[in-house]
Amino acid sequence: MNPRRMAREKALQVLYAMDVTDRWQEAGEHEKSLLPGEPRTSGESFARSLVNGVVRHREAIDAAIQSVATHWNLPRMNLIDRNLLRLSTWEILFCEDIPPKVSINEALELAKLYGVPETRRFLNGILDKIARKKLGEG
Repeated sequence: MNPRRMAREKALQVLYAMDVTDRWQEAGEHEKSLLPGEPRTSGESFARSLVNGVVRHREAIDAAIQSVATHWNLPRMNLIDRNLLRLSTWEILFCEDIPPKVSINEALELAKLYGVPETRRFLNGILDKIARKKLGEG
């Protein structure tokens, strides 16, 4: 598995833990438990930047998701789906060096591991709308 995919998987685990416990303000504590020590690799640094980016911009990310998630609201979504959406939406909106297609594909790959069969279609539809909206196509 490539280092960035592993970083996304670790970041998803941290975001999931924060969401389950509703302890967003304590992101550092969850991060320490799942990403111990100082980052030694670029993958570890990337995982930390993903977590910190989502935590810092969670309101804007959630608003972007909610604006395109027809007939769904965030609390109603499955925890994995919600946090995969947050992770990928942060990449799409705030990581200019990562093409939206890559962020979407990575979310779909993680959904194969952690989601239910319908997860990939659900994520793809929402993330595609977010990417199109960012590019002025939606």
